[in-house]
Amino acid sequence: MRDGGLVGQVKRPDLRRADLVWIDDLPDAAWVMDRMLRLVVEANRAEFGFDLTDFGESAQIARYGAERQGHFGWHSDIGKGQWAAKRKLTVVIQLSDPADYEGGTLELQPDSNLYTAPRQRGFATVFPSFVLHRVTPVTAGERFSLTLWAHGPAFR
Repeated sequence: MRDGGLVGQVKRPDLRRADLVWIDDLPDAAWVMDRMLRLVVEANRAEFGFDLTDFGESAQIARYGAERQGHFGWHSDIGKGQWAAKRKLTVVIQLSDPADYEGGTLELQPDSNLYTAPRQRGFATVFPSFVLHRVTPVTAGERFSLTLWAHGPAFR
């Protein structure tokens, strides 16, 4: 794992403290992507109806550890760059048992309300990539998550 930055490899520890590995760098991980792609297609069909064209960006495994108060401040997943500019849907899957860490809550703010994502292991939270969200600081243990982005033409 390497120290996580932002789009374009920008390091901002005040905004994000996490260790990252890209799933394409792991042997025998193709089956994970296959399952995630099916999940995204089903969620998009049922809830969003976005024009999705590809999944060109590797999924990311993030580790947020208490030793550094791992966190990711308020942000959206759309940005500059080849892939970030085309992100339409974000999927975050909780990999850790909630008993293994404190803090590390995924919060979303799609409107004036604040939503807390379920913490149970295996739960997938799917949301438009323009939605503001954050991971609160981990205060004990470590939290692992898997994130994938679906891409398409720019929002109009």
